[in-house]
Amino acid sequence: MKPFDYVRASTVEEATAAYAALPGARYLGGGTNLVDLMKLGVEQPLALVDVSRLPLDAVEELPDGSLRVGAMVRNSDLAAHPVVRDRYPALSQALLAGASGQLRNVATTGGNLLQRTHCPYFQDVSKPCNKREPGSGCGARDGVHRDHAVLGHSPQCIATHPSDMAVALAALDARIELYGSEGARSLAAADFHRLPGDRPEQDTEIRPGELITGVVLPTATAGLPSVYRKARDRASYAFALASVAAVLRVSDGVVAHAGLAFGALAHRPWRARTAEQALTGAAPTAAAFERAVDLELAAARPLRDNAYKVPLARGLALDVLTRLAEPVRI
Repeated sequence: MKPFDYVRASTVEEATAAYAALPGARYLGGGTNLVDLMKLGVEQPLALVDVSRLPLDAVEELPDGSLRVGAMVRNSDLAAHPVVRDRYPALSQALLAGASGQLRNVATTGGNLLQRTHCPYFQDVSKPCNKREPGSGCGARDGVHRDHAVLGHSPQCIATHPSDMAVALAALDARIELYGSEGARSLAAADFHRLPGDRPEQDTEIRPGELITGVVLPTATAGLPSVYRKARDRASYAFALASVAAVLRVSDGVVAHAGLAFGALAHRPWRARTAEQALTGAAPTAAAFERAVDLELAAARPLRDNAYKVPLARGLALDVLTRLAEPVRI
């Protein structure tokens, strides 16, 4: 472990000011990802700004009926929150599908969104990785890439984003609240993470020094039927090979609202806009679901060893959509 400065912030303003004053700083929340990367030598911050004591650990209903989740709310607490379980079940399911109970007790909402890829080439400093060291190459492309991206990848990077929670937030039309030197702003959860392009080292659209302060779940998707489903090599403590979060509202025999997002297929949670457009206004039938999902996955560009992800994701999506539509038909 290399030496670093340490500052414990008591307010959001104090945290962002400390970050700006300390070159090479990183924010430290639960530390479940950052500390591991420091041990591996992947991250070598010159300073840590501890934000774990900031007053951002509440889940509160806002006057317009939306739900604000503070960035320091622990994953286990968020998954168990009665309003989340009742109104946004896909989010609770996604959180419970991620990591172990011990990790969920420590990991935070903001940290979950900012966790970095678990690509073994990124985590091994002896291997080439454009995400870790721009210009060094992508070892995974010609190496071991069974778990890597089939959508939106580039010659520079084929890594996938590991978060389960972020997939559900994208499908639920959540927004990410940020605070930095230019003040407060928010981004749609579906737009928060980036595709790799020629800058794979940039995981998100967050600006230097900005801090995630919260996540807002909207009233528009509150109470709608939603599901998260994940396929993995073993039943627990494993990252997804493919996952799906879906939200569906059927009215007068047709789909009035569809939110669909895939996980573990791309560098970011993949919001399936093409499929959503095809579903909106269509009858919730097996044929309509198949057509919509196939239109979305037509953009897939699998590599040598991960073509299995396309039919796997297809099957998951069709199962989830069918389950969401069934109560309407009864």
